[in-house]
Amino acid sequence: IPDDWGTAVNVQAMVFGNRGDTSATGVAFTRDPASGEKKFYGEFLPNAQGEDVVAGIRTPRPLNADGSGLSLEETMPKAYGELQLVRERLEKRFRDMQDLEFTIEEEKLYLLQTRNGKRTGFAAVRIATDMVDEGLIDAEEAVARVEPEQLVQLLAPIFDAKEKTAAVKDGRLLGTGLPAGPGAACGRIALTAEHAVAMAAKGETVVLVREETSPEDIAGMNAAVGIVTTRGGATSHAAVVARGMGKTCIVGAGEITVDHAHREIRSK
Repeated sequence: IPDDWGTAVNVQAMVFGNRGDTSATGVAFTRDPASGEKKFYGEFLPNAQGEDVVAGIRTPRPLNADGSGLSLEETMPKAYGELQLVRERLEKRFRDMQDLEFTIEEEKLYLLQTRNGKRTGFAAVRIATDMVDEGLIDAEEAVARVEPEQLVQLLAPIFDAKEKTAAVKDGRLLGTGLPAGPGAACGRIALTAEHAVAMAAKGETVVLVREETSPEDIAGMNAAVGIVTTRGGATSHAAVVARGMGKTCIVGAGEITVDHAHREIRSK
């Protein structure tokens, strides 16, 4: 490269969410990406950096008050109030549901980035119709925003509520977690991405079960009809990727233990 071209440089301040109990980091959606409900949705971790939230290695806390005393609304009410204002401004500006990342450094809120959020087919339809009612978009744009494959998700199979009741009664329920992807799934269990790919290649229906997923697991996630993780939350890698793929996914199923040595999963 010729010397006279010069070099482009970005100069920006760094902020840190791991400076003690008055600092935190998190990911939020301006609406529920699973159901489309108009409510602030997301997770955060105190005294942490952003990778700690999305990697799924720690179970994050909720943004909204839930009576636990651990939510952002309860522990950092000022920052939570500022985030609510940011939420409103972003939706008015971009006219779509936003996926945003933030850091709180010693009680001061910083917005790191925002983008149009990934959503399930159920959420896509609800968000589009609600935004028409709110005057943010017109009906023609609402129709254009719903992708054909998202409509297919509306036809995805689901478990009857009576089946869960029967599973609990019969002692067949191993555990519960957060619903991150649409529909219901049944299949043989694979504990690694490589095993999931090999099983699917033989024509078997596979459910991938991991402590948490990472980008290296993408082939196994693609091969599986459903994904379960024992750690992580609704903004973890597994949840975000599965939502984008339209895959059935449960995250944070902490009642389940994955035993790689004996190649089995069991309830704690």
